[in-house]
Amino acid sequence: MAKRERRTFTEDFKQQMVQLYQNGKPRKEIIREYDLTPSSLDKWVGQSQRSGSFKEKDNLTDEQKELIELRKRNKQLEMENDILKQAALILGRK
Repeated sequence: MAKRERRTFTEDFKQQMVQLYQNGKPRKEIIREYDLTPSSLDKWVGQSQRSGSFKEKDNLTDEQKELIELRKRNKQLEMENDILKQAALILGRK
């Protein structure tokens, strides 16, 4: 089976597909007619129901958002720690 080339879709297109689905058009028919993958359509419908947005950052769970913030904070603290270590080495020589 040949691997499909990755395609990108506009937000308007995604919204239209979700509208078709919500208006009662069968899922299989939408997928076949517009040559979509089932997972793409399911993802768009889910995103639309959760946040109304198709952007990944708008569809993160609270835990995912917290993890991103904690990673940023950890990186900042590691940089500050490295700076303090360097300063201690410099001051220790004098």
